[in-house]
Amino acid sequence: MGIIRFSPLSSKNKHFSKLQGLCKRNKLDVPKGYIAVYVGEVHKTRFVIPLSFLGYPPFQDLLRQSEEEFGFDHPMGGLTIRCHEDAFIDLISRLPVS
Repeated sequence: MGIIRFSPLSSKNKHFSKLQGLCKRNKLDVPKGYIAVYVGEVHKTRFVIPLSFLGYPPFQDLLRQSEEEFGFDHPMGGLTIRCHEDAFIDLISRLPVS
């Protein structure tokens, strides 16, 4: 499992400053209003994302595609999304944090 490294913050992805700190926390330390997800095709990287992301249609589409291809077998103990990390980061960078 890798560590998330975000590029320097720009106006497009300022909300990542909070997410970046959350990604480095203990596995059991997920704050209220957030969920841990594991992203990757081979090596899984842990992301801690706001629950509000689950309500956005682009994120729901990603979950549906992952379910259709791989089912909901989550050996990591959390929600597993099998896609490229870059694609996942691109998607969440476009979602508003509420």
